[in-house]
Amino acid sequence: MPNFSPDPLPEGFERAKSEPPAGSIKSGDTRTVQAAMDVLEGQSAKRGLGRLLPFLGPAFIACVAYVDPGNFATNIQAGSQFGYTLLWVVVASNLMALLVQALSAKLGIATGANLAEHCRNHFPKPVVWGMWGVMEIVAMATDLAEFMGAAIGFNLLFGIPLFPAAMATAVVTFLILGLEVRGFRRIEAVISVLVGVIAVSYLLETWFSPPDWGQVAYHSVVPILPANAVLLATAMLGATIMPHVIFLHSALTQNRITARDPQRARRLFRFELIDVSIAMGIAGLVNAAMLIMAASTFFKGGLTEVATLEQAHRTLEPLLGRASSWVFAVSLLASGLSSASVGTMAGQVIMQGFLRRKIPIWLRRGVTMIPSLVVIAIGFDPTRSLVVSQVVLSFGLPFALVPLILFTRRKDLMGELVNHPITTGVTIGVAAIIVALNAYLLYQTFSGAPHV
Repeated sequence: MPNFSPDPLPEGFERAKSEPPAGSIKSGDTRTVQAAMDVLEGQSAKRGLGRLLPFLGPAFIACVAYVDPGNFATNIQAGSQFGYTLLWVVVASNLMALLVQALSAKLGIATGANLAEHCRNHFPKPVVWGMWGVMEIVAMATDLAEFMGAAIGFNLLFGIPLFPAAMATAVVTFLILGLEVRGFRRIEAVISVLVGVIAVSYLLETWFSPPDWGQVAYHSVVPILPANAVLLATAMLGATIMPHVIFLHSALTQNRITARDPQRARRLFRFELIDVSIAMGIAGLVNAAMLIMAASTFFKGGLTEVATLEQAHRTLEPLLGRASSWVFAVSLLASGLSSASVGTMAGQVIMQGFLRRKIPIWLRRGVTMIPSLVVIAIGFDPTRSLVVSQVVLSFGLPFALVPLILFTRRKDLMGELVNHPITTGVTIGVAAIIVALNAYLLYQTFSGAPHV
């Protein structure tokens, strides 16, 4: 960020001492920040989209976690097995995600510190070290899923073996994250373009195989849950919100634009709510489009056993033509590259926030990436690796959700942006549902209980 010298903030808005968040806002875009400050201070002559643009970006980076390769696999499986029936689960998941990401963004805006830093500052040392260990494993598991997805995308498009494809993913990830030296706006732009590629790809897939829009509308709002769909619906709903991106979003907003007083902080948060709503809305539509595509092609054609990304790619060509399978591979590659970059960025935030140590940036990124490359080099089954990574992410979720609720309900930390009691109550309910569903997933995974 440019070196602003803001006026002293009122009580409740003192900013925690913290380093610039790793992998997010290390050097700012002066024109973007100044344009945003002009809007907050009522000095901007811009109207409409021109006023909004300086505030858009952080949520677009965060929303990548909701259109990653794990979402591809789950939504395609849901659509191929149950048609449009589980669309309501996508809608419910997206509403929960919107609430959680809005609170994460608000924490960074109100306090000037991210979630990992607050954990370090407010919890006992043994708890901090334990949380750091868990979240470091979560960050590695995140990158495993993302690198695997990108590698499969390279493989499907160009026939590159998985390990060289994973190495190519690592190189591209370093290049994308290297843009931070040019300002936060460059990374936001690249990630937004990749999200756009995914969205356009699924618009094309929908055009290749037009769905039954009446069924789409009906199943988007009517909760029907077949007995043999319980586990899959649980995976869709309970494993949608990823712990790493909860930590990351607070870092993306903590010093991006400085709110000088409570009134401007509230105004800044309103703009961030628009950012979150647009980004999560796009992510929700993409997830719905994945399921709709699978329902209107695989389920309609009686192909109800399409459970892997490779199967989906192979099956699309004879059903819809070569172009459709190519578009699918492009969208998967864009998803893998963008989510690998965001996952690595989250790993940096977690390590720097919990440890508050000066660690070389290449080492922070490498710690998150290397385990993924090792797993792919050994030759583990791609689909099984994705499943295992999701189990690890499920285990780490309470370590992000519970602290987020604890901190955003505290008046002494949040000032005027403290949660309304209703907001806290709803968030506790959402967190309880998500944690319970993830616990159910873990139970099913380790007990071998029937999947009903």
